[in-house]
Amino acid sequence: MSDTHDFPQRLKSGLRAGVQRRTMLKGTAAILATGLFPAVHAQEKPVLRYLGTAVNQDKAIADKFKADTGITLQYVAVTTDDVTRRAVTQPNSFDLIDTEYFSLKKIVPTGNLKGIDARRVKNAGKITSLFTNGTVGGKTVGDQGTAPKKVIFLEGEKSKDFASAPTEWLSLIPTTYNADTLGIRPDLIGRPIESWAELLNPEFKGKASILNIPSIGIMDAAMVVEAQGIHQYADKGNMTKAEIDLTIKTLIEAKRAGQFRALWKDFNESVNLMSSGEVVIQSMWSPAVTAVRGKGIPCVFQPLKEGYRAWASGFGLPTTLSGAKLDAAYEFINWFLDGWAGAYLNRQGYYSAVLETAQANMEPYEWAYWMEGQPAAQDIKSPQGVVIAKAGEVRDGGSYEQRMGNIACWNAVMDENNYMVQKWNEFVAA
Repeated sequence: MSDTHDFPQRLKSGLRAGVQRRTMLKGTAAILATGLFPAVHAQEKPVLRYLGTAVNQDKAIADKFKADTGITLQYVAVTTDDVTRRAVTQPNSFDLIDTEYFSLKKIVPTGNLKGIDARRVKNAGKITSLFTNGTVGGKTVGDQGTAPKKVIFLEGEKSKDFASAPTEWLSLIPTTYNADTLGIRPDLIGRPIESWAELLNPEFKGKASILNIPSIGIMDAAMVVEAQGIHQYADKGNMTKAEIDLTIKTLIEAKRAGQFRALWKDFNESVNLMSSGEVVIQSMWSPAVTAVRGKGIPCVFQPLKEGYRAWASGFGLPTTLSGAKLDAAYEFINWFLDGWAGAYLNRQGYYSAVLETAQANMEPYEWAYWMEGQPAAQDIKSPQGVVIAKAGEVRDGGSYEQRMGNIACWNAVMDENNYMVQKWNEFVAA
């Protein structure tokens, strides 16, 4: 599968220059080894403070990276909102940030993120075209909300502005992404589920749940509102005040009618709600569905006719980073895109930024199941070795192109974000 974007010629030239620089450095190292210059004692490998949410901070990735490079990742786990808050107010408190693309409209204008030099990233030219020009398999996908193609390129290393065309400076290097939908318990529902409208179907009164992160939860609610035929949004990721009022009114009416068993904020909470059977339909994340299945409980990440709400995360660098730590950060980015991490994440139901290298680190039957939508040739296991799909089963949503090619909108921060959060809090309190 090839789904990449041709970068500008000057970037390709820069990549060649990077190879020349590395060749020159190797030559210098050889000279040092002869004793013609005084030997320099190798410095201890730096520790990289990695700011992000707990769900993306996997011990196995940190352990493997340290084993391969000697560099330690020190995870700093905070909430989604606090990742953005730290980036805006405390750029000295981290060396790497793992944040969602929708947060960039808040972070980049502060000047606290350094443009990532794609010439220092070996696989930059192989990043999936979904990020660089918004296409999958040659088809343009939905870009309501903050589609990565709108915010991935910067005008320069110190730019506070997004570039309107591809450049060699990137705001974030994509790490994980997916197109989210509703999770269901097919064994407890017992009939087909085909529409987002089902989340507010009175049939599931007291057994439904929605994600209580305002900027994401309201997007799920908007998918429901449209599916019910109540309203058609010009951009679900950037609602007017009147549209926010309508969406929240719909949620409040459902809540007062007893529709929701819970409003979940935590990954583990969503897993527990579904595993216990207290909830049979809810907003859900793909790894949470995988976790429920890992317990031997039926759970489906249900494709819906209206499409998916997509999201994407990426690694960024603070402007304060320099010297050995900056070099270590680039080493991590290059390692991350080199395939082991991509394959590891694909096995959890995420998608990786460079498909080619991830494929090289997966068994053919795994790739066929996870990425091509083919029936499993043998049992499919999670990274922890737990069977999550039996031989003959097909991945929910089918192939990469079927799922990511059917995006309706992306997570976003609205122009009326403050008003939206205020109204969302009214829903939570209702």
